[in-house]
Amino acid sequence: MIASAFKALNQMFTPPLRRVLFKAVGLALLLIAIIGVGLQRLFAAMANSGATWAEQSTGVTWGWEALTWILSIMASLGIITGALFLMPAVTAFVGSFFVDEIADVVEREHYPAEPVGRALPVFRGLVEGIKIGLLALCVYLVALPFLIFAGFGLVILFVGTSYLLGREYFELAAMRFRPPEEAKAMRKAHAGYIFLAGMVIALFVSIPILNFATPVFAMAFMVHLHKKMSGGRAELMEPAR
Repeated sequence: MIASAFKALNQMFTPPLRRVLFKAVGLALLLIAIIGVGLQRLFAAMANSGATWAEQSTGVTWGWEALTWILSIMASLGIITGALFLMPAVTAFVGSFFVDEIADVVEREHYPAEPVGRALPVFRGLVEGIKIGLLALCVYLVALPFLIFAGFGLVILFVGTSYLLGREYFELAAMRFRPPEEAKAMRKAHAGYIFLAGMVIALFVSIPILNFATPVFAMAFMVHLHKKMSGGRAELMEPAR
């Protein structure tokens, strides 16, 4: 596993994957910016509406503008902090657009004597990305109330992220060679090992700035692990459905 992680890290910044990395980072930044601006506008509008209601209800006309300004700043800081915790969901969604391009580069460079996997149908890849992104968001929402209990929420978030990202990227790597049902069965048969691999990805995604490269690292990492679990050769089987 450690050797596979280092192979993925070493290949991340080579020219073929560097191009994919720039595209993945650009899309992740754009998505976070859109979400951040949308939420900031929403919270600012709610603060303004609340201040107007309070002024009309209490008859007090002073202080509400300053309070609205403070609340808007707090909301903005909360959005920035929340974006760090939502990174697994963002990278899971972004990764769905580039997994086949990443896997193709890794397979051709490290396993030139073996067949290259089949690209997943675009719709299926998108559905997988959305599904895991939403599940990662649910994990964040469950962990959020526990963040005040000596970091217990961070443990929940880390464990949940490890499971989800390990599952997602392994199945995406396996489905290039196997039908979806067989890829899921293989993942379940090696559940403990893949969970540990997911912890490596979760550690990677917890590092600011570097975590934008998560789709590239995670997919390359899981390509190597799938090859290893396949006995060194992953024969091309029935097309992914």
